[in-house]
Amino acid sequence: MSQTADAAPGPVERMLAADQASRAMGIELLTHGEGHARLRMTVTATMVNGHGTAHGGCLFLLADTAFACACNSHGPVTVAAAADIDFIAPAHEGDVLHAIAVERTRFGRSGLYDVTIRRGDELIAEFRGRSRSIRRTTTKEPR
Repeated sequence: MSQTADAAPGPVERMLAADQASRAMGIELLTHGEGHARLRMTVTATMVNGHGTAHGGCLFLLADTAFACACNSHGPVTVAAAADIDFIAPAHEGDVLHAIAVERTRFGRSGLYDVTIRRGDELIAEFRGRSRSIRRTTTKEPR
């Protein structure tokens, strides 16, 4: 990560500390910096749908969390204005997935971000998120 162990938590760390959904899914923040983030999630039995593949909602949650880390890296509280995902290949129980979020542009209070989910070198999904910074400048404290 971009911060030292002694540094105060930044906006990304504060946001994730309050994110119970991502924590419940076992999502881990590996690295992040201004406008980018890399996260990891292992597909568990509770994430598998009736077809034996990872539920699309779980993949979306992983991509959305990476998107949130990238767009909140600048400091102002930023939320999703819209997002979409293309599922390319199925993921299965036990797969270790990496989500890499990259900022494409920021303009005014808006931004555009792409997130790629991979299993090793294999492409699993592509996500595009559109962000909007809101006027509130702090993230809710974790419980």
